[in-house]
Amino acid sequence: MSVTELFLLLPTAIVVLIIAWNFIRKKRRTLNLPPGNMGWPLIGETIGYLKPYSATSTGKFMEQHIARFGKIYKSNLFGEPTIVSADEGLNRFILQNEGRLFECSYPRSIGGILGKWSMLVLVGDMHRDMRMISLNFMSNPRLRTHLLPEVERHTLLVLRSWKENSTFSAQDEAKKFTFNLMAKHIMSMDPGKPETEQLKREYITFMKGVVSAPLNFPGTAYRKALQSRTTILKVIERKMEERIRKMNDDECQRMEDDLLGWVLKNSNLSTEQILDLILSLLFAGHETSSVAIALAIYFLQGCPKAVQQLREEHDKISRAKEQAGEFGLNWDDYRRMEFTQCVINETLRLGNVVRFVHRKALKDVRYKGYDIPSGWKVLPVFAAVHLDPSIYDQPHHFNPWRWQTTHDRGSAPTSSSSSIMTSNNNFMPFGGGPRLCAGSELAKLQMAVFIHHLVLNFHWELAEPDNALAFPFVDFPKGLPIKVHHHKLGQEQQHSSNS
Repeated sequence: MSVTELFLLLPTAIVVLIIAWNFIRKKRRTLNLPPGNMGWPLIGETIGYLKPYSATSTGKFMEQHIARFGKIYKSNLFGEPTIVSADEGLNRFILQNEGRLFECSYPRSIGGILGKWSMLVLVGDMHRDMRMISLNFMSNPRLRTHLLPEVERHTLLVLRSWKENSTFSAQDEAKKFTFNLMAKHIMSMDPGKPETEQLKREYITFMKGVVSAPLNFPGTAYRKALQSRTTILKVIERKMEERIRKMNDDECQRMEDDLLGWVLKNSNLSTEQILDLILSLLFAGHETSSVAIALAIYFLQGCPKAVQQLREEHDKISRAKEQAGEFGLNWDDYRRMEFTQCVINETLRLGNVVRFVHRKALKDVRYKGYDIPSGWKVLPVFAAVHLDPSIYDQPHHFNPWRWQTTHDRGSAPTSSSSSIMTSNNNFMPFGGGPRLCAGSELAKLQMAVFIHHLVLNFHWELAEPDNALAFPFVDFPKGLPIKVHHHKLGQEQQHSSNS
């Protein structure tokens, strides 16, 4: 094309650009966006949104924005125009319309460190297939027959190391419990072995990078985490190669004892996909469950009445097993832990291990008169709903008895009703819709079994003040230091039940 021809086409191109610009401006004028503040160029309001605050609150940023703009507002977060939702109805709507109107959309740095095949960042059919693998492996029958005994064994390994009148980090102990369990559950790695301990050290470095600023420079936590990721993947790949070599010998029958063996035998995933799947499950199964257990220890030390009721419930279970001559917890025992489930629910509601999730609008959506433009980030904030005084009475108060009633506002029961509230659609500690956490039942089982042996065997108190903070990930800055004393009755019963 000659210069003359280009010159003749220039007016047409200018007209097209003007028409397109006017169309965009007209569309923007017709959209009824929620009120809000877009903040500074590029960074928007991200710094204020991520500023640490008490985990049992929504933080000043959310409180001020909700007070000023309402439960649905616009902002600029993580470098993108964003709709933030503290509205229970919109949160449900977003989760239930996954893949149709909204899609998972985590920052690229998360995918860079967890892997492009991680379930956290996958969307569509691939996420569904990966999730189905996890669900099949953590099925209800497997929880009953295989995982429950393993959870109890790893609980006792940790608790039996606690010495009378000793002081230690409850958060570190919870992480030790969940990491050892998941390493065994996923790759049959035994606690205390050099290989397991090396993996644990690398994983601690890896986790620090996951929750750090994505600065890929020498010496940063993010760069160190990427290096640890490489080391961890080498360990997993070495385990894979060992299993594949054993595929045709007598040990093949043991292939389904852990997730790695199950995936190799029952899926057609590539090596890269298997590596990312195992890494992401190690992350999800270890980190969130350990934080939830630490939160339970923290909340319970401030609520002696709840500890006493737990102790009575678990003492009854323990005595019944002793009289029947049975050893180890079974599924019927777990189902009898009714008040324990109330404690677990309240811990997850007040502590909010997963405070919000990242989504993106796939098309223009209208909700309650507001427009959510296609391509905008959407943040359903579960913590804001769980701490909403219009939904829960005294939401900042640890009150496990609120779960023994079906009263809409989650108030404490006025009678001795023992039915646990299960129909609360505003309670979403594990997300919801097609992306509901695949390990939610295992997480609750871990908490219940740990609480069972904890209350039967120990009294505990804070060794020094510490509070759970949201960074926005939940963490105890001092590691939740506690001092423990043996509960004599529980100690005798535990000795009897395991002799």
